[in-house]
Amino acid sequence: MEFILHTNATGSIAELQSNIALTDVQDFLDMMANANYQGTNKMVIHQHQLPIGFFELKTKIAGEILQKFSTYNQRLAIVGDFSEIESKSLRDFIRESNRIGRILFVASLDEALLRIQ
Repeated sequence: MEFILHTNATGSIAELQSNIALTDVQDFLDMMANANYQGTNKMVIHQHQLPIGFFELKTKIAGEILQKFSTYNQRLAIVGDFSEIESKSLRDFIRESNRIGRILFVASLDEALLRIQ
């Protein structure tokens, strides 16, 4: 996996190159390992890189993937447009994730780099 490395006040952040799509939990684990090899536990991905079904909570894909970030003490910012999400459960999930701060759902790369700790 290829990353673009960014730096903010808290250190390095690995942004997954935009032509890479993640398809399952193992892809996310590989991404974490590669980012750790680059010296960071903070990653940025874009909404289009997420697996199909990620935003359908009944598939449990999001929960399974995002739990790995908690288990391995990793940080993730997901850049995209989440304003059109109709599911109340999903909106609540995003709001709670943003409140806690381990997983962020943000509108831009600049916001991701500013907020990821």
